[in-house]
Amino acid sequence: MSLLHHDAQRDAFAVASHFRDDFYACLTRRRDGLFEVTDALLCADGPVTAPVDLTLLAEHRRGHGALYAALNEGRIDAHRLRRTLAALPQPRAADDRLVLAVDVSNWLRPDAECSADRLFCHTFGRGRDQHLMIPGWPYSFVAALESGRTSWCQLLDAVRLGPDDDVAEVTAVQVRRVVEDLIAGGRWREGDPDILVVFDAGYDAPRMAYLLDGLPVEVLGRMRSDRVMQRPTPSLKEYAEAYPRGGRYPKHGKEFRFAKHETWGEPDTSTVQVTDRYGTARAIAWDRLHPRLTTRSAWIDHDGELPVIEGTLIRLTVDRLPGGGDPLPLWLWSSATGMTCADVDLRWQAFLRRFDLEHTFRMIKQTLGWTRPKLRTPAAADRWTWLIIVAHTQLRLARPLAEDIRRPWERPLEPNRLTPARVRRGFRNLRPALPCPARAPKPTRPGPGRPLGSKNQRPATRYDVGKAVRRPESIIERDRIRP
Repeated sequence: MSLLHHDAQRDAFAVASHFRDDFYACLTRRRDGLFEVTDALLCADGPVTAPVDLTLLAEHRRGHGALYAALNEGRIDAHRLRRTLAALPQPRAADDRLVLAVDVSNWLRPDAECSADRLFCHTFGRGRDQHLMIPGWPYSFVAALESGRTSWCQLLDAVRLGPDDDVAEVTAVQVRRVVEDLIAGGRWREGDPDILVVFDAGYDAPRMAYLLDGLPVEVLGRMRSDRVMQRPTPSLKEYAEAYPRGGRYPKHGKEFRFAKHETWGEPDTSTVQVTDRYGTARAIAWDRLHPRLTTRSAWIDHDGELPVIEGTLIRLTVDRLPGGGDPLPLWLWSSATGMTCADVDLRWQAFLRRFDLEHTFRMIKQTLGWTRPKLRTPAAADRWTWLIIVAHTQLRLARPLAEDIRRPWERPLEPNRLTPARVRRGFRNLRPALPCPARAPKPTRPGPGRPLGSKNQRPATRYDVGKAVRRPESIIERDRIRP
């Protein structure tokens, strides 16, 4: 072992040890039970199918009653835990830029009539490839992405969306809080490149850029292929040539229709890259394009003149897709302007890295068992979600320390290329060397419980599945419902 590798392992061990102590300090009630549940998540053999099975492991020294008591009655200082996660060493892109991905993952609870705050969650490819609306708890995640092809990312925050929440406004508050924590933790300093925040097509990228105004961030989002945007306002000379008889000076330029090639004109930037997975990738970009906003839908509550939100529109085409599907054009919009060819390539490559978050969702669901517990209250679900995030974070911190414990039919991997599932296989060997601040359980005896044959005198309350709040459709309706 080289001295350089030895120093890297020592630093990784120190970071992982400090994080475990900081995590224990974030637990304000039932801390020992919550801490041991997290260790049991990391040391279990195979996927987690039910939380009660974790009580059979040696790492969980308490009974099954203590596990559910910790989830139902425990307390986690979420604000302090967010600061702790943001202060960790964060993965960065190729240009040493922080790249954050935002997406929603659903915890489906179709039969949980006694659970509050459920929403109809849009699911894909269920029931003969049908898109169904199934009741559950949607969670908005924010994660820091790595560069290159990988299944790793750093989860930084998770917020459960409620029936009365506007997804864009809640997400903007969440991203603003994460960025402020990264700045407070010293992960972004004055003079560093702006933090790139990547959104999928479910978010309106120009609106997110407006809601995140004032932060050192750049918004990058996918646009639908039927959108219409406007070119920048023409200069006085161009306006005089186009309208020699005069008239009102326009607020917007000519239309740019995604579906009509004749409205595109010449692009400001054009690049070509040859890739292994997609073949030849061609990207063309137009500078200073903005949507034409109207006082309806998401902007119905906006008072005053509507803003002009300019950015760079990118159209990406590839020769093939890894799955063999039809490679349709991809439209991206960035809140930055004046991009060069290198900047355009960095943006569409960063957007493709957003799909690494899908690997993390699959891992926490299928391996760590995020959606397995049948918890009744949303507060208990929030605690379990934070434990899953902490467990995944410890796997990322232990990646330089873990050995490749592979199945006989699996190919060997380099230490820096281990997947989260392989790192988890060897975490039980690392745990004895890591600090364990949880105290030993005190001897106790179980309570008498409910007498056999007696009926439940306190039936649980049933809750209807909530729906998103309907927005007013006109200014008159908006003014009528305002207090």
